[in-house]
Amino acid sequence: MSGHSKWATTKHKKAVVDAKRGKLFARLIKNIEVAARTGGGDPTGNPTLYDAIQKARKNSVPADNIDRAVKRGSGEDAGGADWQTIMYEGYAPGGVALLIECLTDNRNRAASDVRVAVTRNGGSMADPGSVAYLFARKGVVLVPRVEGLGEDDVLAAVLDAGAEEVNDLGESFEVVSDAADLVEVRTALQSAGIDYESAESSFLPSVSVELDESSAPKVFRLIEALEDCDDVQNVFANFDVSDEIMASFE
Repeated sequence: MSGHSKWATTKHKKAVVDAKRGKLFARLIKNIEVAARTGGGDPTGNPTLYDAIQKARKNSVPADNIDRAVKRGSGEDAGGADWQTIMYEGYAPGGVALLIECLTDNRNRAASDVRVAVTRNGGSMADPGSVAYLFARKGVVLVPRVEGLGEDDVLAAVLDAGAEEVNDLGESFEVVSDAADLVEVRTALQSAGIDYESAESSFLPSVSVELDESSAPKVFRLIEALEDCDDVQNVFANFDVSDEIMASFE
């Protein structure tokens, strides 16, 4: 799981600076619209919206874009799409399980794009429920590593708030909790004066598949193809990968 977290963090950093920046912005804007529609446009009373805005700001999404997304989602401005969340399940090469989360206004397009991306890259689609049981919904907060902040400091700040574990990912710490405790954990970090990069619900695997030098590039390629689909918001996978293979990928 830690290997997958490191890989996801690396991919996240690359996405901010490469040509996919516009696609990343679009995903973050979608999250804001949906959060505003579901829980209202006031982030102080809508923790999901608060965290969606925070993540967008951390990724340099312009304030005007954020404000417009909130207004579209809350109905203050016209033009918001009817976004629907759909989960697809599948397998990548090597038997790696995939949960593919889409946020779309066109179910047929999303299903077609996901199927093409999976099958063209050596994977296969799976029946609903055949993969989901391998994952659990968790709250995940990423805390950037700064001078003077250690793993014990982070753990001490969040332990009483419901955190289950703190993982050292190198350049950041990953705080894992039950999804229901996410806001309390994030608030505890803020109260302790600890800055965080993102706080969101995620699906973490209960069992992991170790990737070797042969299978890792195939799995990475398939996930990249899925992330290139406009309707795909997140791809969750149950692989682990060694530091050595990660280093060669980077």
